[in-house]
Amino acid sequence: MGSPAEEDGRSVHSQLSEHKGVTYLEQVFSGGEKSNMADYDRIDPEVAKYASEKAIHIDEETNKRLKRMIDKRILLVMCATYFLQSLDKATLSFSAIMGLQKDTGLVGQEYAWLSTCIYIGILVVEYPMNWTIQRVPVAKFLAFCIICWAAVLCFHALCKNFVSLLVVRTLLGIFESACQPAFLALSSMWYKREEQALTVTYWFMMNGFQQIFGGLLAYAFTNITTGPLKSWQWLFLSYGIISVFWGIFVLWYLPDSPMRAKCFSEEDKKLMVERVRSNQTGLQNRKFRKDQAIEALKDPQVYCYGLIQLFTTLPQSGIGAFANIIINSLGFSVLDTQLLAMVLGVLIMAMPLTSAYLVKKYNQTTLTMVGFLIPSIIGTIVLMTVANIDLATRAGLLVAYYVVLSFWGASTLALTLITKNVGGQTKKSIAVAVNFFCWAAGNAIGPQVFQSQYAPRYFSAFTVHLICYVCAIATLLYLRYHFKKMNAKKAEYLEGKGKGKDTDYLKSFDDLTDRQNPNFTYIY
Repeated sequence: MGSPAEEDGRSVHSQLSEHKGVTYLEQVFSGGEKSNMADYDRIDPEVAKYASEKAIHIDEETNKRLKRMIDKRILLVMCATYFLQSLDKATLSFSAIMGLQKDTGLVGQEYAWLSTCIYIGILVVEYPMNWTIQRVPVAKFLAFCIICWAAVLCFHALCKNFVSLLVVRTLLGIFESACQPAFLALSSMWYKREEQALTVTYWFMMNGFQQIFGGLLAYAFTNITTGPLKSWQWLFLSYGIISVFWGIFVLWYLPDSPMRAKCFSEEDKKLMVERVRSNQTGLQNRKFRKDQAIEALKDPQVYCYGLIQLFTTLPQSGIGAFANIIINSLGFSVLDTQLLAMVLGVLIMAMPLTSAYLVKKYNQTTLTMVGFLIPSIIGTIVLMTVANIDLATRAGLLVAYYVVLSFWGASTLALTLITKNVGGQTKKSIAVAVNFFCWAAGNAIGPQVFQSQYAPRYFSAFTVHLICYVCAIATLLYLRYHFKKMNAKKAEYLEGKGKGKDTDYLKSFDDLTDRQNPNFTYIY
């Protein structure tokens, strides 16, 4: 008979047909010595210090008080940081019509490469970055990366040619690659599963807020026509300096985990750990588990997350990088384009918020995502088939362009599927790495499909977008089928053992994967 350490990597599916020996999961329910307690050999020592042996009841009033405390520390920092990161990335799009291309001598596809190189940098460092985030104090590491990318942003103002811009944009991507993986770690560490959709939505909405705020600032900077620096140089320098000071603030203000949060009392820290027990996705564990890595590489959901990111970020990145150019090509002036881009920001905020609300109300994540992809297909078809011949068609094409942005509602929910459905810290780190590897690939490819010879209608680019939307819908429908099948197998397993679900969540912090834990239910 194999030891628990050797066999704890087996999935529930494999155990349904197992007739030899007793696996780790079977031991949990067989009345063995570990059946009624947590396995402290698997629990992170910091978590073990604050976690009780079984779930404790937290009344609604206390839960709300704890969440308000967490929001003030965690959500505030995530939202502000993501706003600054989005603002920093968007400077290239805003500066494109402020003279950057002319002043630095960009020709052909060189401008598109300045967006692509960011994500090539992310592709290279994505897994090392996720590996690091799992093992170091996440808040301090995030603050370090913020300060680094802020300094790099300042250096943009010194660039005089394509090569220098290429270098700083690549470095920007490398340091910014820590942001979203760190936020997913923080979201799953501090928030309950039912809270994560809105939590991720709130910081992801900052993409839209920066579009509004960035549009106003860009409009102001556009009017700078005299002085030692060009308007686009002032734009990069100003944003970089602000981000440096914000990174220093994050270093001081953001706690690394509930266990290390000196800003909270010892009792509240214990309650904050207990709040997320029911997630059953773990809280913190710095040990690399080979069995979890193998499971991650064999699990279809991991690759589905990656494909969804690829199929949504490819259109997103292209439209983002070429947003002002596309609107400007419809016949609007430079100043009008900057202001109209603010409407994009409102929609980018509204779409994720609406999709998160629908998920909270109906608990149908994958179907909601499909619903937000369909309008993008319709809007894209209109952009490809309607000619811009007069004021009416120009207005119609602008509205169609806005309708295309509905896919932002699906993009946000894609991230919440990972935080809700992947258990085990090693497995989660690999799932997040695959997700953001594909996210970076989509972002790298996105601007490249907008070939300059097809301007201003970009038929080839929008054809690629249509294919992406259809493929994303197909992937979501498969993922929904897969989760329903896995939940049914787990229910069959528990029924066969004559056991109900563990309502005390005894194994929540044992660093089990979603497959190893028969009490884990997939949310789709």
